[in-house]
Amino acid sequence: MHSSFIMELENTLPHLFRTEYRKIVSVLCRTFGLRDVETAEDIASETFLTAAQSWGIEGMPPNPTAWLYTVARNKAINHLKRSGVFKSQVVTSYLDGMATQSEHPSELPNEVFEDSQLRLMFALCHPAIAVEMQVALCLRLLCGFGVGEIAEAFVTDKENISKRLLRAKGHLRDLNATLDMPPGSQMHARIGAVLTTIYLVFNEGYYSNSNDSVLRKDLCLEAIRLCTMLIECKSTNVPEASALMALMCFHFSRFESRIGTEGELIPYDEQVVSSWNVDWITRGGFFLQRAGRGEDVTAFHLEAAIAYYHAVPAPEKWETILNLYDKLLLIKQSPIVAMNRAYALYKVAGPKDAIAALEHVDLDDNHLYHALLGQLWSAIEQGRARYHFNRAIDLAQSTSVKQALRKKLDDL
Repeated sequence: MHSSFIMELENTLPHLFRTEYRKIVSVLCRTFGLRDVETAEDIASETFLTAAQSWGIEGMPPNPTAWLYTVARNKAINHLKRSGVFKSQVVTSYLDGMATQSEHPSELPNEVFEDSQLRLMFALCHPAIAVEMQVALCLRLLCGFGVGEIAEAFVTDKENISKRLLRAKGHLRDLNATLDMPPGSQMHARIGAVLTTIYLVFNEGYYSNSNDSVLRKDLCLEAIRLCTMLIECKSTNVPEASALMALMCFHFSRFESRIGTEGELIPYDEQVVSSWNVDWITRGGFFLQRAGRGEDVTAFHLEAAIAYYHAVPAPEKWETILNLYDKLLLIKQSPIVAMNRAYALYKVAGPKDAIAALEHVDLDDNHLYHALLGQLWSAIEQGRARYHFNRAIDLAQSTSVKQALRKKLDDL
């Protein structure tokens, strides 16, 4: 009995940390302000530490989630009283959601938490903060990822991530950033940064060098959750958000088919089409249609269309994809886009034209670039193919990716 309880506790606490930590932090940030974001984090962390200690002795309460909100709210009030800035209106305006959650657990005030998270998302994606800092802050405060998990996602050490988070919070203080939503005139400019950050969170999961497949999937789902919040809010439900959602849904439909039994990445041409998730493809199609209600065609629109053609059978599929990449390059000058266009060109015109196109792409330190060149040269000159596969192996950081590249090298 005791061992089963310990197992239940070990399973419940991490799950609650992932789902509730971000909600607690977002509401507390509205109480303390972004200048004191560390206090919000400390109280949220102390709440879970108290839970681990109390539940380990007394057992789990009937409603663990309600218990967490009660403790977090009390800790916040005690902190405000100790610091001499306690104001009843502050507590009632920003901590009411916690009170409702703890007193009436069957009536979850999700709008309170979602509004707080939405405001926090716009604050963290301030254009004056470096993009990599925005992503790290969002993973920590909005997605509930631990420092170790973020380090794993970025393939770096915990000390580096801790320093990055510390610098980012310092920037927030220097900017005197608030949790007020941007006015209408500034909303469009700010939402671009928010969408880019969500896109990068998704990419960290979908194209991550991490060997932790569970973590990678969680990153993708967190990005989809954040984008869902934008779409469900009237003031942020812009066509670009629907386009990004469509893009992520189409990609995520192939998530399971991209990973082999040993964690290795499976190239697009070798994936089993029947294993693609039809529900996610259908969902992507719905949001792609919604994305068309605006007048502007953004990079997210074009990338979503490209992802659509990757996920469904279509006549002259690669010709259409190549044409979309040509349009995308006009508004998004990126070496990665140029590299992906070269692959589409290979499918349409063959390896020689694709190799010629890649000569103008500056990605010599990218393992995917050399892996593609290795594939293209395989049918023309094996010596060059071996060179590029070896270069790709040297540059790759993931063990599973290195294994997949060595297999291609062996196949030569």
